[in-house]
Amino acid sequence: MIIDDAARARLLDRFGPSVELWCDELPALVERLAKRWGLTVVGARPGNTGRTLICESADGMRVLKLTPDQEIAAGEATALQCWAGCSRVVQVMEVDFEAGAILLEGLAPGTTLLGQDVPWPEIGELLTQIHGVPALGPFPSMTQRVTFMYELAERRLGGVLPVEMLHKARDRAHELATGGPVALVHSDLHPGNVLDAGPGRGAVAIDPRPCLGDPAFDTVDWVFLPMAAGGTLDDGIVALRPYVPDLDVERVRAWCVALAPLVAMGPLRRGERTPFTDALLEMAR
Repeated sequence: MIIDDAARARLLDRFGPSVELWCDELPALVERLAKRWGLTVVGARPGNTGRTLICESADGMRVLKLTPDQEIAAGEATALQCWAGCSRVVQVMEVDFEAGAILLEGLAPGTTLLGQDVPWPEIGELLTQIHGVPALGPFPSMTQRVTFMYELAERRLGGVLPVEMLHKARDRAHELATGGPVALVHSDLHPGNVLDAGPGRGAVAIDPRPCLGDPAFDTVDWVFLPMAAGGTLDDGIVALRPYVPDLDVERVRAWCVALAPLVAMGPLRRGERTPFTDALLEMAR
């Protein structure tokens, strides 16, 4: 349960062979943290940058997140601490920066919004909450985040789309990243990183990759959803706009164009070519 073959393979894809030692040592690390924080591991969830374990404690369900990259843990924990008290963001219980470990509140039922009807008012409230707090921490710039995303995409490209298309998109993203308003941005805010926390709480964001930059960046995966279901980008903008009063529609559209190849890459790497991926590639030309 602590680290299975599938989890190890995802980490190798993300970090390379150097992560093998971390995987080997993970059970001992989990044992130490479980003893310190009074946890019993009862399950696990998949992740690409670490291991997420479901735990029981005397105070209820907890989620233990571990990553071999201390920068990822520090950035996530610091952003979540900035969002402390925000009902639409998961709350931090404990942190061990040296171990790359974060202990989070448990959310029930905790299912993602993937494939679910979008609760647009809740997503609008989520965006408003996270972009409305002071950024208290040494967060990377959006330019740094964009550079990382496109470098990682190029390493994983595997011929699924032309490298020239990726470079053109990267240049568009860099231009956007250097202008516009600046807020603390989640920067990985897609339906798989928003959980249903039940009727009393609703949609709650997890797993930020925080940076300082344009808040329109966080809307992209949401406004693409109606398009993925056979509609248009305008349908997504119309659905979200009433719940985000300061939404900059032109910057949202520009980010959608810049990020279209990255959105297409996931399904294309899995061999899933669809009308949606074709539309993304056409948008990116």
